[in-house]
Amino acid sequence: MRKALRWLLALAVFIGTLSTAGAATAAQPEATGTGDIKDQLLSIPGMSLIEEKPYTGYRFFVLNYTQPVDHRNPKAGTFQQRITVLHKDVSRPTVFYTGGYSVSTTPSRREPTQIVDGNQVSMEYRYFTPSRPAPADWSKLDIWQAASDQHRIFKALKPLYDRNWISTGGSKGGMTATYYERFYPRDMDGVVAYVAPNDVVNKEDSAYDRFFASVGTKECRDRLNAVQREALVRREPLEKKYEAYAAENGYTFNTVGSLDRAYEAVVLDYVWGFWQYSLLTDCDTIPADAAGATDDEIWNSIDTISGFSFYADQGLEPYTPYYYQAGTQLGAPTIHFPHIEKRHVRYGYQPPRNFVPRDIPMSFQPWAMRDVDTWVRHNARHMLFVYGENDPWGAEPFRLGKGARDSYVFTAPGANHGARVAGLTEDQRNLATASILKWAGLSATTVAEAKPLASFDAKLDRRMPERGLRP
Repeated sequence: MRKALRWLLALAVFIGTLSTAGAATAAQPEATGTGDIKDQLLSIPGMSLIEEKPYTGYRFFVLNYTQPVDHRNPKAGTFQQRITVLHKDVSRPTVFYTGGYSVSTTPSRREPTQIVDGNQVSMEYRYFTPSRPAPADWSKLDIWQAASDQHRIFKALKPLYDRNWISTGGSKGGMTATYYERFYPRDMDGVVAYVAPNDVVNKEDSAYDRFFASVGTKECRDRLNAVQREALVRREPLEKKYEAYAAENGYTFNTVGSLDRAYEAVVLDYVWGFWQYSLLTDCDTIPADAAGATDDEIWNSIDTISGFSFYADQGLEPYTPYYYQAGTQLGAPTIHFPHIEKRHVRYGYQPPRNFVPRDIPMSFQPWAMRDVDTWVRHNARHMLFVYGENDPWGAEPFRLGKGARDSYVFTAPGANHGARVAGLTEDQRNLATASILKWAGLSATTVAEAKPLASFDAKLDRRMPERGLRP
């Protein structure tokens, strides 16, 4: 395997030599071309400035861009989609990032942006507030419409940022980058999709059960399973605590249906949530003797990992667009709990329909993910998928077929849902980094060195932990 990876790296360098010799490898953070970069951005039809925030070495803009609600019928209305631009220099490559949810208005830099030392355009996914049409026609929230949002933004910015572009995203953002490539394969020069789930057949989820039966160590799995079971055994006293917690914070449970349903949903997320956001070394924080633990110890462990606020109306509301998509196109996992007696589980893993207000109609489209999966297997070009060994969402990954070219699927040992290129084995890390640099159109010498061009920045490059069972 190591010899094969070295050979692939050498081939990547050779191809890079043929296609990118003489390309720029570094630049100072200053706009080139005519006029100030802000003026150039605001000269784009439909672009407006919300604010500019200073950051050393860059210029950072928070913008609105006018988009059609329906790209098939542009005359049917528009909405304002929020984007940000982390500007380095128009002579540098550009990374197009979306997390698949709301966009942060704080300057940040994704790993491919650090690797290529480039600009970064970040897009808020449609229907996440404030990028939501009013009134909201939910039938226009689908993967093609969202990909078309990206396509229009790219076409608007490409004349200004005319060097190579790479799309990226993590989790739902990795899915988004993949769907964008499927529908608009000529836009990007490369794709780096992190921890992107691929639920091809929504009703077949046995891969998740196999994952939870073997992940980590038996000792850690036993600890987690015991705490999860104990939280359901002690349902009555802990739900009284939950009632007081909800009353104190003003939480309601109209969408999910009841506090009891919300309580079980939080508890059943516990094991998944641990592996999604924690590491094997964090098992020491889990109560070793669940049966002998106090109610507060069980409550605190569940709350720290799953978050008792999440399935309240106030916790679910920001994620209505995600659950709508999970219940109409993306699919959602269903797992089983063999370590918990059936009498303790009243609802099981609840479907996305339970987390979306009932006045929003939903109908599942089973062909949507099959189409994307088939396309990736047979048509992937310049695509890199990065997964974490201990991340539950990686149980159903994207795979490459014989038709794929210059594309890779790598898994970071021991990593969770925050897996990165930096966490890959040395050979895979070098190949992945060289591929990203090559796709960005950088020089053969730079590709051969296979190292990130920008130094790590503790503020720009930090990642904040999340809660909740969402990709």
